[in-house]
Amino acid sequence: MLRLVLPKGSLERATLELFAAADLSVGRGSDVDYRASIDDPRIDDVRILRPQEIPRYVADGLFDLGVTGRDWIEETAADVVSLGRLAYSKASRNPVRVVLAVDDDSPVHSAKELAPGCRVSTEYPELTRRFLLAQGVEADIRLSYGATEAKVPDIADAVVEITETGRALRAAGLRIIDTLLVSHTELVANPGAVADPEKAHAMGQLHTLLEGALEARGMVLVKLNVGAADLDAVIELLPSMRSPTVSKLFGEESYAVETVVPKSEINVLIPALRDRGATDILELPLSKIVP
Repeated sequence: MLRLVLPKGSLERATLELFAAADLSVGRGSDVDYRASIDDPRIDDVRILRPQEIPRYVADGLFDLGVTGRDWIEETAADVVSLGRLAYSKASRNPVRVVLAVDDDSPVHSAKELAPGCRVSTEYPELTRRFLLAQGVEADIRLSYGATEAKVPDIADAVVEITETGRALRAAGLRIIDTLLVSHTELVANPGAVADPEKAHAMGQLHTLLEGALEARGMVLVKLNVGAADLDAVIELLPSMRSPTVSKLFGEESYAVETVVPKSEINVLIPALRDRGATDILELPLSKIVP
């Protein structure tokens, strides 16, 4: 039913790991194969291609569904429907930003201060052109095929590049002066496929599996027993997505309690629960959480 395209390159490993966690494991003959398959009745065909190309291929109807970055959606101005962000990491980390940077010694401190005809090197020529025109700047925009940050000041006066922390740009002697875009990985669909009720339903189900796998990252299930006298003290200590589940044990004045908690807190939480009277404490991994 669905034709799916996944990103090759920097997003490839994280994407394949996410699909595997969602019970949508991607099979292919070797790590360099562009054709793949997923053993799921909703998916007929899988390709693995560069994320730069994916928005246009999805917009043109060559694929119903794809994973790519917001940066490439904006660069290509592709007519696709975003089904939602795929937050690959639940850890606190900086999002990918598309930024404008100049030499650290440059007197320029914003895009509007760039001189007419200034040379700007970037892998995002269309996104850069639209952004600078909106700032009233007509620049000489040059397509970069890599090592963009190394081109200032001899080859370019400024660069538009992606960064998470800005560390690599600072190491190259550059200073960020503007942010064009904050980019997230997204699940995108062809508008015609979204208008097809059967395909839209299938895509929604796949999205649920992916979101469930992401939601479970960094979370664990904690189960424990506790006597009636200590129940309130234990419940007070427990963080939870909602209220903990509490069940009375058969034939005893004790209770079984379970809840979902962040993995990062478990090393402090388990000893504290034991101190408050909890027994038979279990920590269990989670594969999906579907609200």
